[in-house]
Amino acid sequence: MQRIGLVFTWALWLSWLGTAPQLSAQDNYTPQAPLAKLELQDGDSIVFLGDSITHQCLYTQYVEDYFYTRYPHMRLKLHNAGVGGARAWDALQRFDDDVAAYKPKYVTILLGMNDGTYRPYDDPTYQTYQSDMTTLLDQLDGIGAKPIPMTPTMFDARAARLFPRGNRPPESIALYNSVLTYYGTWLREVAAERGYGFVDMWGPLNNITFEQRKIDPAFTMIKDAVHPEADGQLVMATAIINDLGLSRQVSAIRISKGANGWMGKGTGGELSEVTATDSGISFTFHATALPWVVPEAAQRGVELTKLGHRLSKETVEIHGLPAGRYTLLIDGDEVGTYGHEALARHIELQGNNKTPQYQQALAVAHLNEQRNSGPVRSLRGEWGRFQGFARERRNAEQNPDHADLQEKFKKLAAGIEGIADRVAQHNAAAKEIEDQIFTKNQPQVHRYELRRVQPAAK
Repeated sequence: MQRIGLVFTWALWLSWLGTAPQLSAQDNYTPQAPLAKLELQDGDSIVFLGDSITHQCLYTQYVEDYFYTRYPHMRLKLHNAGVGGARAWDALQRFDDDVAAYKPKYVTILLGMNDGTYRPYDDPTYQTYQSDMTTLLDQLDGIGAKPIPMTPTMFDARAARLFPRGNRPPESIALYNSVLTYYGTWLREVAAERGYGFVDMWGPLNNITFEQRKIDPAFTMIKDAVHPEADGQLVMATAIINDLGLSRQVSAIRISKGANGWMGKGTGGELSEVTATDSGISFTFHATALPWVVPEAAQRGVELTKLGHRLSKETVEIHGLPAGRYTLLIDGDEVGTYGHEALARHIELQGNNKTPQYQQALAVAHLNEQRNSGPVRSLRGEWGRFQGFARERRNAEQNPDHADLQEKFKKLAAGIEGIADRVAQHNAAAKEIEDQIFTKNQPQVHRYELRRVQPAAK
């Protein structure tokens, strides 16, 4: 309040003198355009930098699932750089080996939850966060990576009251979510001014929670108030896809009957061999992508975000069928029955777990789940141990005469010996599974057939 009062007094004084100066920096001010969308090419590297919410390997996993299925012919390098408990300062300590070494084109940054120290707004704490985050952004600029700051996620005060953990002060529970939105608002300004990308994580989590509590007052996606569960993590993944301008549609098939017979066109793939049959039509389609499918644990998130309809649409539209109901078969297997009017409007297949495309995408998601729960988690554990070492190194440097701190530092230093070799081993193990993913995620040619099973009622 004292600083605000000083600024206000200064402004009044300048106004009274009538000589308020224009800062010289404003004379040559050129506004930057924030990043509108990711421009991706084969071989590009994306790093997900963050704290324990990134270390959970969930929202990152679901975004990876999106990339593996939407761009199956593009081999992107995707690296999780999250560590539990991390603040911006901690990210700086492992920057060279856990970020820069992967030569990223883009780096998403999810930090701030720990930087605010889980208490009401405190200006020295915020200034430390702002300084360290600015240094981090400068270092990303320095290696030629495009930063994508993301707001801290939601602190769920109601969940903290419903499921108490530890001894959180009531004022911290009541106010911490507001602290996080303040941090996120500053990040939005920085992203806009510097021409970075930006993802709003806080808004979707809070908005969906607010709407769901109109139905169920105890609704939460964050039972411990801090770490979103699988459904909340999927909300986060969809925020990334939404805010970074990525493709929302898998494919669209449109077929109609004209004077010269059946004709059609397809987007997101190649449509061919459109043929009339005794009871309907058949055609072949070779898509360039698969639907975005995630493991079963995140299915509530799929429903909350309407993920399929909004970000993974796979449609079939048929005009000119005789009135009645039709069974759709793909490669000879039934996947559903639809009326001719619904087919003329279009049907959506991306969420139909009977289609071979869905099953193929689910197999990809399961492989990636194995990759994340195994070698990726092990890799993040290595950097978690390094984080403890880096913090104790700082303590030892600041207290050179403190024998206990010096001894603790030596033990942690011994514990991280050989970390480079272990990191390489975990990366190699993760790549082995990713190689399997890229044999599983290649779209196949499928034969579709519509058979009339019931004429329209008279």
